[in-house]
Amino acid sequence: MTVHLVGAGPGDPGLITARGLELVRSCDVLVADVLVAQELIDEAPEDAIVVSRAGMKQEAVTRLLVAYGTTGLDIVRLKGGDPFVFGRGGEEALALAEAGIPFEIVPGVSSIAAVPASALIPVTHRGVSDRVTIASGHGADGGEPDYASLAAAGGTLVLFMGLERVEQLCRGLVAAGLPASTPAAVVSRGTLPEQESVSGTLETLPELATELESPALVIVGEVVAVGASLAAAIAVPAIA
Repeated sequence: MTVHLVGAGPGDPGLITARGLELVRSCDVLVADVLVAQELIDEAPEDAIVVSRAGMKQEAVTRLLVAYGTTGLDIVRLKGGDPFVFGRGGEEALALAEAGIPFEIVPGVSSIAAVPASALIPVTHRGVSDRVTIASGHGADGGEPDYASLAAAGGTLVLFMGLERVEQLCRGLVAAGLPASTPAAVVSRGTLPEQESVSGTLETLPELATELESPALVIVGEVVAVGASLAAAIAVPAIA
């Protein structure tokens, strides 16, 4: 038996991989993130032990996985998005490896591209953006992001966990050299039925995003304008 670190996808339960769903349906223990769709949790066997990580710090979750991993049971750690993209899957995998517990990484559909795509924003587009930079809105140490590096990266910026800091992020990117007119968007609860999104510029985005809810991604770059063109094209009735 082993511990499977499974990516549940960006929100829509239909976007989990076939391998991930197979493991959920056959596990003995399911440890699920708060944002994982209830429909996926309900796929676990009736006699499975289901644990929500609600209210649990990361250290407690890691200890729990190690403890269950020594029991001989089949464990699924169901994580939002992909385990290795701001999912702290690396920390859990290292702890399991140090404890000598077998584990498997089952990639998931990441929000990096899936959430922008759900709002018709392609993170790359020929002649517009040939690269994508992802970062946390809180910086590596919980402080400010490296605005200078982000502004100099070119292409598209996808910022996780930045909704509560949209104003600071936009202001920091402009101060680091990006034009205030740079297209920018926020997509809230991407891929879910209640998805909402707004688009504007680094100057206007903070005011536009005030009513949105987490989880959300901030997307910065000319691809946002491509998304606006796609949305406008869909809204225009086809000519018979």
